Amino acid sequence: MKTVITIILLATFAISCNSTKTPRTIASNSTSTAQDTVRIANDSLEYEILIIEPGFNSWLASTAKPEGFYSQEYMESRNRIYVSEWNQRVLQPQRYNSNLYELQIDYQPTIDYGYEVNYKLYNYFIYFQLTYRQKLGPFTPRI
Repeated sequence: MKTVITIILLATFAISCNSTKTPRTIASNSTSTAQDTVRIANDSLEYEILIIEPGFNSWLASTAKPEGFYSQEYMESRNRIYVSEWNQRVLQPQRYNSNLYELQIDYQPTIDYGYEVNYKLYNYFIYFQLTYRQKLGPFTPRI
């Protein structure tokens, strides 16, 4: 009886080791990172925003309100509030998670960044607040 149990345990161990699994390739990971990177740029104003956030691209395409839903003025006013709070949190790493708030955002209210920039920045703030359960202003983030 002991021999049968020993054989079953050894067989189970050998099967669980399964050395024929193929490892993940690095190329698939770099492709997903490239798909999760949103680049917003305007060469004439010499600015660039890179958003590298897993899942943001698909969230923007599937869940966010479509372009044209909000006015540019509405998003600019919200972005000013969100950017201000974001930058305050970047400067307080002892109070706020420095992995969430890494870099300050240079968003000047006197510059017209255009609809696309304000749309993507506004939606990133909404995505960020919903995903990480943060509140960047007096408004409840909603879609």
